[in-house]
Amino acid sequence: MPKILLVEDNEMNRDMLSRRLERKGYRVVLAQDGRQGYLLAHSERPDLILMDLSLPVMDGWEVTRLLKGNGSTSHIPIIVLTAHALLSDRAKAFDAGCDDYDTKPVEFGRLSEKIENLLVVRKES
Repeated sequence: MPKILLVEDNEMNRDMLSRRLERKGYRVVLAQDGRQGYLLAHSERPDLILMDLSLPVMDGWEVTRLLKGNGSTSHIPIIVLTAHALLSDRAKAFDAGCDDYDTKPVEFGRLSEKIENLLVVRKES
């Protein structure tokens, strides 16, 4: 059962996404801010990270850069989840190192497909 780290400060989004992911068969680890997400990525070794960008303590761009720049976490796929829908925001997220990008409000079918695709790619490498 793949483990997903969900880094999301909005309680309603965190609750809704974690329940839907668990119903799909994923183990879900939750972080409420960027620093907690960074620490849990190291201690929990998730198979994939869902990262909000607008986070307290440390924003998602910084957490993504730090995780992708560290040899022990750089292999973990990161999907950015954000209300930032501008092309410049998307480019900034990819520049930070994310593997995919999805906008809020989350359309779970589309997100689920992105998760499965990244997990398959990771398994094959």
